[in-house]
Order: sequence, then structure tokens, then C-alpha cells
Amino acid sequence: MAPMTDPAITRRGLFGLGAAATAATTLAGVADPARAAVPDDLTPPGDTAAELIRQWREASGSHPLLPDVSTAGYRLGQRPPRPRVATKVTDFGARPDGTDCTAAFNAAVRHAGEHGGGVVLVPPGTWTLSGPVWMHWSGVVLRGAGRDATVLHCTRTLDDGYRPNRQSNGNSRWSWTGGQIWFVAPERRARSEAEDYAGTEGWLLGDVLAEVGSASRGQRTLVVSGTSRLTPGDMVVLECQNPPDASLLRHLAGDVPGTRDYDWPRSAPQLVTGSGGQYVQYATLQWPVRVAAVLGDRMIRLAQPLKYDLRPGWPARLRAIGPTVHDAGVEHLTIRNELVPQTAHNRHPGSNGVCFQAVHDCWARDVRVENCDLGFGLTTAKSVTITGVTVGGRAAHHSFACRMQSNDNLVEDFEIERFTVPVPSGAIHHGLNVEGLSAGNVYRGGRMAEGTFDTHRALPFENVRTDITLENNGRVGGSAASGPLFGARMTHWNVRITNGRPYAITIADVAPRSVTVGVQGVEDTGSGLPRDFSGDLESLLADHGSAPSVEDLYLAQRTRH
Repeated sequence: MAPMTDPAITRRGLFGLGAAATAATTLAGVADPARAAVPDDLTPPGDTAAELIRQWREASGSHPLLPDVSTAGYRLGQRPPRPRVATKVTDFGARPDGTDCTAAFNAAVRHAGEHGGGVVLVPPGTWTLSGPVWMHWSGVVLRGAGRDATVLHCTRTLDDGYRPNRQSNGNSRWSWTGGQIWFVAPERRARSEAEDYAGTEGWLLGDVLAEVGSASRGQRTLVVSGTSRLTPGDMVVLECQNPPDASLLRHLAGDVPGTRDYDWPRSAPQLVTGSGGQYVQYATLQWPVRVAAVLGDRMIRLAQPLKYDLRPGWPARLRAIGPTVHDAGVEHLTIRNELVPQTAHNRHPGSNGVCFQAVHDCWARDVRVENCDLGFGLTTAKSVTITGVTVGGRAAHHSFACRMQSNDNLVEDFEIERFTVPVPSGAIHHGLNVEGLSAGNVYRGGRMAEGTFDTHRALPFENVRTDITLENNGRVGGSAASGPLFGARMTHWNVRITNGRPYAITIADVAPRSVTVGVQGVEDTGSGLPRDFSGDLESLLADHGSAPSVEDLYLAQRTRH
């Protein structure tokens, strides 16, 4: 089987990157005079992980297998700030004595938002909430005194404390979105309520700012129709048409041979334009990105490299991002939902934690969520950092969900504890979710006593899970109408499995142009998942059963910044 090559890195060469459905090959060392420029301690002979990183540094955003996730998280990977204290919830009548504090919390957040932002301080104590706290304003941070000191006791589910949110089949949308702490623009919330939550969930895009010419994955410099409406530092949305011929979808799946044989309209109607079943959210591919520089009347430079090609058949444009929330956060507290039994799968009433919806550059830091259906939700979210967080208590549906074209988010230093009440019959716990054309997201530095790596269909691509220890006991989900489980360049790197189950972790047999490096604690290399694409997937399985020399792919990529 011929190895895959790429013109951008032929000087080093790619070796052993072809893989059949039943056996993925290992990247081997290569004798090349150019290696002399690379320190021996970085790329010792036969060191697959280091060799991949070296190749990635030369190809960066255009490497055929590794995604560029070096800019995932708040403000391209910066640490979230610590803004000044603006007010306290006690200034608005909140008391930690069992009194319903919902109105006081929301009044305090509104006051801070309407007066330039800052921290809304929640002192030590247990504070009773009967409905969501709406984080509608940029620059506002809800801060407790520590997760063991400040507890928000949420006495009602979203069904009871806000509104029911059922699909026609009886499934509850609160099973996968919405939060007791909810970051969302008021205009986005109003649109959802007007549509009875049955319409779009994402950006309320504004004007077209410029048309965009053809470009290749990995480029940062774009030719545009004009730059008069583009300003350095602005967050804009690069929007591409998703044509009925599924050519864009094939590209996002890596253009491997099986993507041409796949019956896209019948197998993935939710993704395919003209199929009759497409989700309106997927009519275009949308990627928010900052304008780093305006280089002339018709040229700009982006803050991040393109994750996919821009081709004439997929007309592209830059649009205003519309109403949103940014530079807002929640930190140093516990969200404790009233203990109610978990329901059958997808019937959850909304015992949720934190949700980031159609927002960018926000964060959750040192937050614990207990007794939840959804712990931390990312719905069309961009550049959010979730750090130092825990999901515990009774069994969850999604501990973490990353969906509906969420991009470049970072979940790190996280824990899913052993559930105090296990998953009941008829319910499922997923674990670390990515789905729905979401790309560039990273889960790193985690410990999981429950769950799995849940790739939930609808073609997520270029996502990374790295340096994680888990008892692998969850299940993958996703509607059959959503199409493929995996797009290209999904990466599982340095994963330690404690119960010998490779399910959904070793993915070289099912995920196109994927990388599985250093999965430990299992002998079997099969994923146990159904295969969407036939033929050679051009995937890589390496360092199986042993720890890679590079422990954390995200940190390794960050070192070049």
C-alpha cells in the first residue's frame, strides 16, 4: 500500500501513513540530510511522536494528518484575565439562607454589563436559584470564593425554571444544550424563543464584508474583493456555501477514496443541501476568525491558518459576526443541581451546568457541576477556555458537549468523577463530545472515571484529545441521519485506558486521515465503531501500547508560538 505524501513536506518525507481498515501502519524514521538541523534530543531515531511534530512544524496548518490546534482557547490560547470587581450579588438582595436569589443574580449581572463590565462577586455560602443566570453582556464575570466555598443550588431544571424544549419526537433539547449559567446574546436568546427553539442555534450573522478568493488549507493570507470594511483585530465569520454535490463535505472528510463512494444524500441528509433533511445550521460552513492585518486594498492576513480549502465551487465571504458575547466568564464556584433521577436517553429536563452559545473568547475556570444532564456545553462557540473543572454527582448524559460548528475551544485540567448514582437502564453517558462540523477543539490533561471519546456524527474534523486517563465505559452517539462519525485529522494522542477497552479511542480503522498515537492499556487496535468510508483511510496508528515521547500534542504545538 503506497504511503501518502504531500508537496509541502517532501523535503522530510512522510512514511507509512497509509492504513487499511484492519491494520494501520507506524511512521518510521528516515535518513535525510535535513535532519541534521533538528536537535538529536528532539527527534531520536524511531521516535514517531517527535517525528510527527517535526513534520508538523514544517507544514504547520497544511500537514496532511495533524491539525493545527496551537491557537485553541481564549484569545488564541492566552490565559483568561482577572478583571476588577464591579459589584456583589448581595448588593441586589441575594442572601445565602434559602431565599430564591435568581432575580438578584440576574440584576447584578445586568448592572455590571450595563456599566462597562467587571466581576460580579458571589461570597461564600449556598445560594438558591430557581432559574438560569443569563450572561448576556460582554466583559462580565460571575466569580465565587472557591468551588468549596460558593455553591449555587439550582432547585429547578430548565424545563421547570425556564421553559420546556421538546422536539416533535418527545426528545428534550436540554439533553445537549442550555445551562443554569448561560452565556448567550439577548438577541440570540430572543430568536430562539421566537422560533420555539426549533430554528438555528448559532451566529446571527450580519453584513457581507468582503467576498473571498480561492485559497488552500494552511494559508493565512487571503485575497478579498475589498478591505474597506475590515479592521485588524475584528472577529469575522468566514462563510462557505455547502453545495448539493457534497464536494465540501468530501473535502472535510479528507478526500480519501471512500468519500466519493459514500452516499451522502441518503446517509447524511442533515448535512447535505437539497436532501430534504438538512439542518439549517449546516447550509453553510462557518468559521469565526480574527483579521490579523489588512495588507492592502484586496488582501488580508488571518490570525489562524485555514482549516480547509476555499474553492470556486464553494463561494466564500467574510461576514460580520452579529450580536454576541465575549470576554465573559464564570469561576471559583460549584453548580449543584437538585438531585433528580436521570431519565431515558434524550428525555432530560435540563439539570445542566454552564452553556456557551454563539459567543467567543469566554471561559469557565475552577467550576464544579453536580447532578447534571449536561455539564459544560459549547454550542456554536469559538475560542472558549474551560479549565480546572469537574463533573460529579449522579450520572450525566453529556459531561462535555461541543456541537453545532463550535471551533477552537480548549477544555483542560478536567475531571469526570465516578458517578454517585450510575447510568440507569435506557440512558447513556457519552463523555467528551465533538460533533456537527466542529473543528480545532482540544481536550487535554483530563481524568475520567466515566465516559468515552464521543464523536457524535455530523462530520467533526481536526479535533484533538491528548494526555488523558480514563476508564473507558461510555458510548458514542449521534443520529443516523447526521452522517459520518469522523471528518479528517481527528487525533488521539497519549491516552491511558484503565479498563482495557479500546472502543472509540483507537480510531485508525474508522477515521479518515486520523492519528492515534500512544494509546496505552489495551492490546486491540479496533475501535468497535461502524465504518463510514470504504478503502484506504490514510490513517496512522503509532506507539501503540507505550507512552509517546511527546506527552501533550497541544503543548508541543504551542511551543512554536
